[in-house]
Amino acid sequence: MENLRQKNAFICDMDGVIYHGKNLLPGVKEFVGWLKAEHKKFLFLTNSSAKTLRELSEKLARMGLDVDESHFYTSARATAAFLHSQKPGGTAYVIGDAGIINALYDIGYSIDDTKPDYVVVSESDNYDYARICKATRLVNEGAKLIGTNPDLTGPVEGGVMVPSTGALLAPIELATGCKAYYVGKPNPLMMRNALKKLECRREETAIIGDRMDTDMIAGIESEITTVLVLSGVSTRASAEQFAYRPGYILNGVGDIVPA
Repeated sequence: MENLRQKNAFICDMDGVIYHGKNLLPGVKEFVGWLKAEHKKFLFLTNSSAKTLRELSEKLARMGLDVDESHFYTSARATAAFLHSQKPGGTAYVIGDAGIINALYDIGYSIDDTKPDYVVVSESDNYDYARICKATRLVNEGAKLIGTNPDLTGPVEGGVMVPSTGALLAPIELATGCKAYYVGKPNPLMMRNALKKLECRREETAIIGDRMDTDMIAGIESEITTVLVLSGVSTRASAEQFAYRPGYILNGVGDIVPA
């Protein structure tokens, strides 16, 4: 544990690690307090692309945590950065909410539902058959298909799992025969962007998450120390089903704080 505590930077997933729904998980206040007291660099990294950085900061504030917007990074931001690197000043047709739309505006993209360069899909309450049909037509006409993350399901209030980006993209992929490019975890691209934002090397960083299929594999493929917490999706039993192992398995982030 002392080796883990000596890391200079921590990348933390949010749902299942920091909170469940509207409630902070045990030990989180102490953990964040320790990060600040020890002058650690830290980043809350989430595959969710629905909320803006400000909305995420305000959500934690309502739970009693004061965390500046600069400490958040989402798959929406990673997607925008990827598109900017591929085609600066491009256009996109978006199925998504404020998080991805604002991220695209911030890098100089415009929204186009006629002849866009890209069709970008994320989890959204505005997903419907008409948008699926429009996205399918645009991809068939040459737009490139992008998913903010590959998650098939994601949690909502009450712990219920609902379809997420990967599932929402499936009809468009099947109808067009085009496979989307997914930017979020476990794509190592998102992890490299996070390290750049932290200005830290992978050797001095640890990633903390609750899912073996996204957080842990993202860390392993990026050669970052991995910490699985059992406060979310994965259990000790389910972790044994995977061919890879995390560096640490803890009950929650509070275990990292010295007694």
